[in-house]
Parts: sequence; C-alpha cells; structure tokens
Amino acid sequence: MARKHKRAKPDVSESVVLPTEHEIEPDRTSDLVDEIRETADRLERDKATRGDLKIISRALREFRYSFKVFKPFRRQRKVTVFGSARLPPDHAAYQQAVEYGRRMAAERWFVVTGAGGGIMEAAHVGAGREWSIGLNIMLPFEQSANRIIEGDKKLINLKYFFTRKLLFVKEVHAIVLFAGGFGTQDECFESLTLIQTGKRDMMPVVCVDEPGGSYWKDWLAYIEKHLLGDGLISPEDLSLFKVTDDVDEAVEEVMGFYSVYHSMRYVRDKLYFRLTLDPPDEFLTRLNDEFSDIVERGRIQRVPVHPYEEDDEHLADLPRLAFRFNRRDFGRLRQMIDLINDELGEDEPDAM
Repeated sequence: MARKHKRAKPDVSESVVLPTEHEIEPDRTSDLVDEIRETADRLERDKATRGDLKIISRALREFRYSFKVFKPFRRQRKVTVFGSARLPPDHAAYQQAVEYGRRMAAERWFVVTGAGGGIMEAAHVGAGREWSIGLNIMLPFEQSANRIIEGDKKLINLKYFFTRKLLFVKEVHAIVLFAGGFGTQDECFESLTLIQTGKRDMMPVVCVDEPGGSYWKDWLAYIEKHLLGDGLISPEDLSLFKVTDDVDEAVEEVMGFYSVYHSMRYVRDKLYFRLTLDPPDEFLTRLNDEFSDIVERGRIQRVPVHPYEEDDEHLADLPRLAFRFNRRDFGRLRQMIDLINDELGEDEPDAM
C-alpha cells in the first residue's frame, strides 16, 4: 500500500497560503520596468523586423494579461491537468479526470487545463467552474473553450504555445497527465526537464493510466530501457514522477508531497526548505548522513527565517532547513523531500 499522510480537512473559509515570490518590491520593480523600456528602445535601434516585433509584442501582452488573471490566486495551490482533447465522455480516462478534478477541488486546489474538450473538459467538469482555470490556445480548427470555463474571468485565450506552456508550469504546484497525443508528451517531457535541471522548483508529476491501461506503463518501460539503460538519465531521476492507474494514488502523490514540505527558495548560495513541522535533531542527523552527496559543503541545518522573508508574515512561523545544494542532483533532492514527508508526516491506517 502507498504511504498515506493525515491531512486536516480544508477550511472552506480560508485559502491555502503560499509563498509570495511575486510580491511587489517598488524599488526593484521600477528597475525592471526601465529594463523592459530599454530593451524596446534597443529593438528600434537594431531595426528589428516587423515580424520579430509582432512576436515580442504579442508575447508581452499575453504574459501581462495572464499574470493579471493569476495574481489574485497566487497564494492558492493549483494543479495542471494535461491529456487528450479527443477522448469522449464515456472513456474510462475521461471519467477518471472528472473524479480527479472533483477530488482536488474538494481540497481547495484550482484545476488548470488547456480549456479544451476531452481530458481538459473532464477535469473542469469535476472541479466545477469556481475551481477551474483555463488556458485556451487559439487554433484555426478549434477556437472555443469547453462549456465549464467558457466566458469565465479565469479563462485566458493565447496565440502562442510557448506563452501557454510557461504558464502551465510557472503558475502551478503539481502536474498530472492522462493519456494524450504529441502535446501531452511534449508537456510531460518539458515539465520533467525543467524540474530535473532546476529551472522549476520541485513539484510532483503524476502520469495516470486508465484502470488496467498501459499508456504510461509502456512509456515508463521506454524510459527505463532507453534513457536509463543507456545512461542518459540517472536512476534517481525516476523519483521525479509517478505512474499509476489509481485516482486515489494520484491525489495522494500530490497532497502527500505537501504534507510536511511546504516550499523552497534559494538565497544566495543556500537552498532553504520551508516545512510545516520542525524536524527533531536525530532526524536532522539522518538527513546529513543520507544526503551528504548533494551538499557541496557544510551541513543541513535548522535555520531561522531569512531577513529577505521577514515581511512575509504567513511564512514567518514555518520551520526551515538550509544547506548548500549542488544544484545538480535534483532526483536526489526529490528523494530527500520524500523522506521528510514519509518520516515526519503522520500515517493514516490503510484502508481495509
């Protein structure tokens, strides 16, 4: 049986509180706006082509509007659900996605999808309009959003795949993938690449087969045979994702990841873990013994809130660990987070 973690039921009167890396710092914000203006001036001096300028202009407008839409929800957890637009409502994977969306909305997580049909529609059906966010790509043959999110203020229409793909990963705290075509595979590999290289903070990635299905099992066999077998990835990289055909396990993989681990942040040469529980001294000794290979120098230590975070009152009371991570072995970093959650989280009795 998969390890279960006790979680307090979400308070319907409160939102899940998250870090504020997006908080406005007036003195630094004005410098960045000046840099954007200077870049625009340089484009004019460079005599950039109209075609190049159109791409930059449209991308900047898409990002500006998207960030505006996401801003009110930045402190709430979100999960991106990927999958085929072609699967009908009577397909087993569609029904699973409905249930997954329902379960995550019950935990007060927003469900983000590409706003189309199939799996995207299913996840929104389960989550309901209130807990759905849509990132619709405008295509010549498919312009409209699904019936759940259409017309909602949380629906964003985008021209470019690259702006949409950034939002799918940047604005969320977990990725869940059902069966899909080229796009789903692309989104899976890109998400894993960003996590494996540290371009995205650690988060759970779950690949969900229909009951008894083998879409992701076959994919995993390919990964193990060719990528791992040929030495193209490390064994620890397999810890960056989970393959299952069970919705309960898919939900637990995401929720369990945040059972003790809360979030992370780099401050100069150190990586800070924010936790919901203060680890005892003997467990800290164990972390140092088992994960010394990813610590460049020094030790994993219990630390107070850093001055950079003193203004974030909702984070001030969280226990913290800090160490000089080598910024290379992210599969091992995920294993460290799993150990923290497994050993410090309280177990639920297995279902009979």
